[in-house]
Amino acid sequence: MTALLTPSDTSTWLPLDGLAPGFDANRGPRTTALDGRTLTVSDERGTRIVHRFGAHRVDWDYHPGAGDPIAAASKSDDYEAFEIDDELYYVQFHHAHLPEEAVSLVLDLRSGEVLTVISIVGPEGQVPRVEQIVVPARLEELPGRRPDAAAAVVGPHPSSRPHPTTELLGRRVFWQYSPEHAYEHVYLSPEWYTWQCLAGPERGLADTDACTMWQLRPGIHLFAWREKVIPCASVTVADHRSAHSLRSHGMLFGLDSSGEEYVHFTFGAHGRLLSTTAYPEGFGTAE
Repeated sequence: MTALLTPSDTSTWLPLDGLAPGFDANRGPRTTALDGRTLTVSDERGTRIVHRFGAHRVDWDYHPGAGDPIAAASKSDDYEAFEIDDELYYVQFHHAHLPEEAVSLVLDLRSGEVLTVISIVGPEGQVPRVEQIVVPARLEELPGRRPDAAAAVVGPHPSSRPHPTTELLGRRVFWQYSPEHAYEHVYLSPEWYTWQCLAGPERGLADTDACTMWQLRPGIHLFAWREKVIPCASVTVADHRSAHSLRSHGMLFGLDSSGEEYVHFTFGAHGRLLSTTAYPEGFGTAE
C-alpha cells in the first residue's frame, strides 16, 4: 500500500513567544565595555546617528542625509551588547517609539567599520513578514577619522571591510542554544539556507528560508534570516574560526501567537561544523 506523503501542517507550528522560554540558555555574557562611550555612525548617504551608551540604555540622535526619507529623531532605548572578538561588539536594541523595528549594530572599534541591520515587521500578508535592511557605515570617533569618512563606504569592499560572503556555502553546522534546543543549518546559497530542529519543542520541523551573509572579519560572519511560516527574523554574529568550537550571538524578533504583540529577545549558541559539501566540477551552490 502506498502512503500519501503530505507536508507538515504549519498552522500547528510553535509561535515565537512559545520558543522563548529556555532558548537563551547559551547566551553569552553581556558587556558594559561601551558604557560611557559616544559613537557616531555615518553611512554613504551622509546620514549620521550619534549613540551615547550608558550601562543599560543608549540615547541616540538621528540626522538623515541626502535621500534618506527617515525623519530626524532623538530617542532612548534599552540595549544589550556582546563582545565577539577583540574590539568587535554586537549591539541589539528594540525601538520603544517604533515597536515594529529592531536594530542590530556590529561595531568594530579596531577598524572603524560598522554594519547595521534593521529588522522591520511588515503588514499582514507580506511574506516573509519581517524584512531586513543592511547598511554598511563607519565610525567617526576613531583616531584620524574625518567626519566625512562615510564616503569611503562607497565602491568595492576591501577584504578588511564587511562585505557579502559566500564562505559559508556548502557547510552543514550543528548549533545548540540550550541543553534542550538544538538545530542544524545547511547554507545553500547567498539567499537561502535550510534548518532542521534536532532537539526541543520544534523537533522534526524543518524549512528553507531567505537569508543574508556578510563577512565581518576573517572567519567571523553576520548571518541573518527571515522565516516565512512564523512571522519572525533573526540576526546573528557567528565565529567560525574553529570548526569544532563555533560560537554565535543573536536575536529573534517578530510577532507573538496573537499576531498583535512584538517579541524580541537575545540568545547564543555553541556549535560545530558537521560537514562541507564538495560538488562535482562545474556544479555547486549559486554564487
